[in-house]
Amino acid sequence: MKAIVDCNSFYCSCEQVFRPDLKGKPIVVLSNNDGCIISRNPEAKRLGIGQAGPFFKERPIIEEHNVTLFSSNYNLYGDMSRRVMEVLKLFVGEDNVEVYSVDEAFLDVDEFPLQQLHILSEEILHTIKQWTGIQTSIGIGPTKTLSKVANRLAKKHHEIANKIVILDTQEKVIAALQQTPVGDIWGIGRRYADKLLTLGVETAWDVRNLSEAWARQHLGGVVGVRMVKELRGEPALFMQEALTKKKMIATSRMFGEAVTQLADIKEAIATYAGRTAEKLRRQKSAASVASIFLVPQEKIESPHFQHGPTVSTYTILPQPTSLTHELIKAAVTMAVSIFQEGKKYKKAGVIVSGLVPDNAIQANLFEEGKSIGRFLMDMVDNINFSMRGDVVKFAASGVTRNWKMRQQQLSPRYTMRWEELCEVK
Repeated sequence: MKAIVDCNSFYCSCEQVFRPDLKGKPIVVLSNNDGCIISRNPEAKRLGIGQAGPFFKERPIIEEHNVTLFSSNYNLYGDMSRRVMEVLKLFVGEDNVEVYSVDEAFLDVDEFPLQQLHILSEEILHTIKQWTGIQTSIGIGPTKTLSKVANRLAKKHHEIANKIVILDTQEKVIAALQQTPVGDIWGIGRRYADKLLTLGVETAWDVRNLSEAWARQHLGGVVGVRMVKELRGEPALFMQEALTKKKMIATSRMFGEAVTQLADIKEAIATYAGRTAEKLRRQKSAASVASIFLVPQEKIESPHFQHGPTVSTYTILPQPTSLTHELIKAAVTMAVSIFQEGKKYKKAGVIVSGLVPDNAIQANLFEEGKSIGRFLMDMVDNINFSMRGDVVKFAASGVTRNWKMRQQQLSPRYTMRWEELCEVK
């Protein structure tokens, strides 16, 4: 059996843990630059506030009902997520936890007898709530896809005790599939959902009864076949080991307001290059290829959201590196080459690839060793980590950083900064 533990309205829940005065009141969390709504608690949903929609469209109802707004506080959310995942590992062991997203994790519970799964689930929910303050729900089924179906029911039906649904009999599986619209199946996007509905396939039970040959042809090949098998209770998706080292690292942000000056672009790119270099050193890697991109701000003539054309370029570094100044030099040079005077830019980013272990870099006979540079970078990393911020940074990153994204409703980083600890009066 496989289980999935899902934190309910996670971003809003993280904020409410440290603001108990908001219990029972509507809460909304905004995306980068406070542009869109990315999380709503149940009270906000009942007001009719939409998910993923532009903030300005929902502003009237938000102001009318005095909804509490928060900017995305990813430092807080990431730390709270880590605490939840550590609780799960205590119950089933680290090797049996697959962190699927910041607010979800799959658990392998095959070692537990069926009759103990409900008690185990109750203990998990109770401990997470007691230790972190986060409300969660659990769905358990014979496969990962069926556990997602069970979890959807646990979250959707408020009358279910303790937010636990276990599909431990064929009758329960059939009933759950018949209650699940095709658009709510894990792995079915809007395009496939519309396609299936036009063909009369309306529920997960209908998908379960499709032939594997039809799924291979009409549902994305092997992906569709796996989905049908999983809905039938035949495991086709297995627990994944945690990815300890990334094969590509990127750092990008939306600007707080449109940027038109090359100096600001260079500062932003240098800042992102520095952050990328820090990530490289953290996993003891060095990059062979560096690339950057800029996203111009376009006039929006369509009522639907669409990305503007991205301008990008890349360079192969003379030697794999994780040194900040070397990445900044390469990135800023590329930024100058693709910047266009007179254009407004809304986003920029730095991406590195071709990663190799930093202790296996082929040295150049005609260059001085880089051991001093790496020692200096380690010292900078230690200072910044201990002080929890960019206390030491390269001048190319700028001082004022007027291009930084807007976070006008940002809450304190309660669990990560001494000076931002929650105060009890």
